[in-house]
Amino acid sequence: MGQSIQAQTAAQGAVAIALRGNQSPSQYLTFVLGGEMFAVGILNVKEIIEYGQLTGIPMMPAFIRGVINLRGSVVPVIDLAARFGGRPTEVSRRTCIVIVEVSEESGSGDPVSRHDIGILVDAVSEVLDILGSEIEPPPTFGARIRADFIFGMGKVSGKFVIILNINKVLSIDEIAELTGSETAATESLATA
Repeated sequence: MGQSIQAQTAAQGAVAIALRGNQSPSQYLTFVLGGEMFAVGILNVKEIIEYGQLTGIPMMPAFIRGVINLRGSVVPVIDLAARFGGRPTEVSRRTCIVIVEVSEESGSGDPVSRHDIGILVDAVSEVLDILGSEIEPPPTFGARIRADFIFGMGKVSGKFVIILNINKVLSIDEIAELTGSETAATESLATA
């Protein structure tokens, strides 16, 4: 376990060095979640839609709010607040669903397939240009979310914006694993 933490810390340091060397700005969509500002790379964002009718799916983890029909496609909607271990998002008039494209990778690192997933957020803020030199590596401790979910900490107007590693946050394999373990636990309770 100590080796995996060291490897993760080394990888985060390498990302930080690469980011600092990149002086061209990257664009990020910022949004509010539980009073904190988060961001995702704009290239991952397909569209932003207003919160609409969700169809719930039984026996799913609490962070999977349901599915929506997006022009004939079934798109799962993940409640990021609940995914990060917090309370489920309370829907308000500014609540949005951000449709993001997530790449699933094979063991060799090549993208195998892409999936559209909706993320439920309190409110969408703006698109920001953040220089690579203005992005710090994620903290190794003290964050309310897992360190591997954080790509970096963007410095904007003297404040930090948490830039998410959306492929880790919405890992298809991990969500399937969590869904499977919760379904198995529910089934074992039902048979007991």
